[in-house]
Amino acid sequence: MNDWHQTLSSGTLLLIAAAAIALILLMIIRWRVHALLTLTVVSLLTALATGIPAQAIVNDVLLKNLGGTLGGVAILVSLGAMLGRLVETSGGAQSLADAMIRTFGEKRAPFALGVASLLFGFPIFFDAGLVVMLPIVFAVARRMKATVLAYALPSIGAFSVMHVFLPPHPGPITAAELYGANLGYILILGIPIAVLTWLISGYAWGLTADKMFPISVPDLIAGGKQDNDQPQAPASAGLVVSLMMIPMLLIFLNTGLHMASAAGWVDGKSPTVQFLRMMGSTPIALLISVLAAMYFLGTKRGMNGSALEKTLDSTLGPVCSVILITGAGGMFGGVLRASGIGDALKDSMAHLGVPVLLGCFLVALALRIAQGSATVALTTAAGLMANAVAAAGYNDWQLAGVVLATAAGSVAASHVNDSGFWLVGRLLNLDVATTLKTWTVNQTLIALIGFALSAIAVALLG
Repeated sequence: MNDWHQTLSSGTLLLIAAAAIALILLMIIRWRVHALLTLTVVSLLTALATGIPAQAIVNDVLLKNLGGTLGGVAILVSLGAMLGRLVETSGGAQSLADAMIRTFGEKRAPFALGVASLLFGFPIFFDAGLVVMLPIVFAVARRMKATVLAYALPSIGAFSVMHVFLPPHPGPITAAELYGANLGYILILGIPIAVLTWLISGYAWGLTADKMFPISVPDLIAGGKQDNDQPQAPASAGLVVSLMMIPMLLIFLNTGLHMASAAGWVDGKSPTVQFLRMMGSTPIALLISVLAAMYFLGTKRGMNGSALEKTLDSTLGPVCSVILITGAGGMFGGVLRASGIGDALKDSMAHLGVPVLLGCFLVALALRIAQGSATVALTTAAGLMANAVAAAGYNDWQLAGVVLATAAGSVAASHVNDSGFWLVGRLLNLDVATTLKTWTVNQTLIALIGFALSAIAVALLG
């Protein structure tokens, strides 16, 4: 595989990518073929069509990218589902839902969930925040006897904007390093841009989408029958909040130290720093949170070992489909990257002759559409446009705006080659068409609004 070089033209590769995406949509939406089978078949056909050596297709491309995605998703979704199940079956989710409704009122519940997710999303990565917060979202929606999108999209959209725009998340940090931008300026400028973007793309669109697509609250992460031998007294809202703070603080420790290391404030190679970052890595943080929840929501409240084991075991079956389909989505995106489709699009976009700021946005957008990963799109676009940005003579505030504009491009048009597309769709129990009409629209709104606000900031701060 290392000795292989793509010989097809950029136009041919882009046509193959477009045909592959169209085939996925046709097979799933029209022919009703299972998503896992569809993604596997189309990934194989795409690899063959783009000329990847046959001996490398299975192990070096398909299984490698499937395994890479599963390695990041399987443990997070499984542990997050366990945590959510414990919170739900203990009555803690309902207690927290009741407390939020008493505090903020029924009409402001979606707004309150979104604001809470903005705060949690500052240190927590998107996928981890998603699986931790959704049980609360579902509990509030059930408490209101309402459909789910008005409550879910404000929360999910909040995690997305924080992950896309703000340090200490890895994408903006890497882009800042490549552009020579100051992380402090990015934070100061990025927070209001992220919040304003969320108000329209997350909160307002969530309320609108809920009226257009009334989706019942799913039972995938939380819900279902409780065992009869479980404690009857519900866990308190304060206890649930305390348990949810554990992964938030631990992950903030990791991402904060990463940001501090990138800024030169601490020695990133120090054994102490590396150990603390390991403890704050998302899988370890969620593991610690689940262990704490097992004790405080289970053992301490009188749940016997058998009931606790059955509660945790009941979470794994339903999420297996989510994990495998998400992995297959990552596999398809990996095939597109391995085939050189992303590179072909990158090279063609580099010679558009558009203004530097718009060019950063468009290159990131094209890479996002081509290969699916927002982080790859952001970091690749920043590397490609770094020289042009340096030559433009931007000041420190403007450089922060350029980072945010590039980040905006990297999130647009989430579709079938994005593992996050499948994760959100399956967790909310949405079919592919509805996921495109709701989640993809949310991501595109984030991109357009975020770029517009970033461009205004660059113009005003010049």
